[in-house]
Amino acid sequence: MHIEEISIVNFKNLNEVKVGFSPKLNCFIGNNGAGKTNMLDAIYYLSFCKSFFNASDQLNINHEENFFMLNGNYHRSESKEVISCGLQKGQKKQFKRNTKIYKKLQEHIGLLPLVMITPSDGNLILGGSDERRKFMDGVISQYDQNYLNDLLKYNRALLQRNNLLKQFASARFFDEELLSIWDSQLVEYGTRIHEQRTIFVEKLIPVFQRYYSFISQGNEIVGLEHQSDLYGNDFEAELKAALSKDRAAQYTTVGIHKDDLVLNIGDYAIKKLGSQGQKKTYLVALKLAQFDFIKEISGQKPILLLDDIFDKLDQHRVEQIVTTVAGEQFGQIFITDTNREHLDTIIRKMDTDFRIFNVQSGKVELAQ
Repeated sequence: MHIEEISIVNFKNLNEVKVGFSPKLNCFIGNNGAGKTNMLDAIYYLSFCKSFFNASDQLNINHEENFFMLNGNYHRSESKEVISCGLQKGQKKQFKRNTKIYKKLQEHIGLLPLVMITPSDGNLILGGSDERRKFMDGVISQYDQNYLNDLLKYNRALLQRNNLLKQFASARFFDEELLSIWDSQLVEYGTRIHEQRTIFVEKLIPVFQRYYSFISQGNEIVGLEHQSDLYGNDFEAELKAALSKDRAAQYTTVGIHKDDLVLNIGDYAIKKLGSQGQKKTYLVALKLAQFDFIKEISGQKPILLLDDIFDKLDQHRVEQIVTTVAGEQFGQIFITDTNREHLDTIIRKMDTDFRIFNVQSGKVELAQ
């Protein structure tokens, strides 16, 4: 699967862009702030119906305009797909597949598998547990629509339960039977979510460790562990046991919304003791393992977006990453960099069809 062409109007600083891509390697080169990362984000948007960086869709509209439009032509298996999105200020965005409007955006997730590696992935290590849960949820949702549905229903039930707890505290009144309605929903959806997260992490760990070992040339040992209240515990019993604590806190203190991933290098948290290069290697290995996982489940090679990933890595690790992504297991790749030497090294190593684009002040042109 690959994207053949993209048309962009008023998306961030990209006012009017229309370019065709190589089915293998595509490189965007330009100074910081030129629009390279925005190109990757536009491709990401067409896969996930949202920006990788902006939680608010309105922020993706060029500040001097009232709307943005994205259109991508894809080659998927033996079929052609045209995916388009339009958003006008103050209105709801419209997503289309082959001119047919999606009734629910979640129906689109997983159609165009994609993995993006960016400097902001550092939040997986440095941020809170919500960042690591989003990572798990984002991967599993790409291939399991039932998981995504369960997650949405769980979060709605959690919101209702938390609102009830606040209302009880405010009114100095308590109705356990009313609360139990939401307890049963949390247990139903949460148990299934826990099962899928457990399977995902168990399968991810050996692939992740193999990638890390290759990139670091075996110099470090890394670990990954899924933490959850549901391991060895009955969720319904846990909710009952935590009831007095929940009432005092006025929110639900146990459940899969408290899950975390423990990220270690050796016997220690990489957050505390890992060097910048080790942290970057950890993230790249984690995302490449994500790529393998999605490819195996979906039967398609995801599009791989690499945004400025060579910063803070020594030459040996850069070469190991390039050697990895040059393999046949990878399909279409997009890379951004400010350093043309990096890109020339990649092109020589990969020995494949490629296109290089110069990006300057929101203008994107094929390099001569």
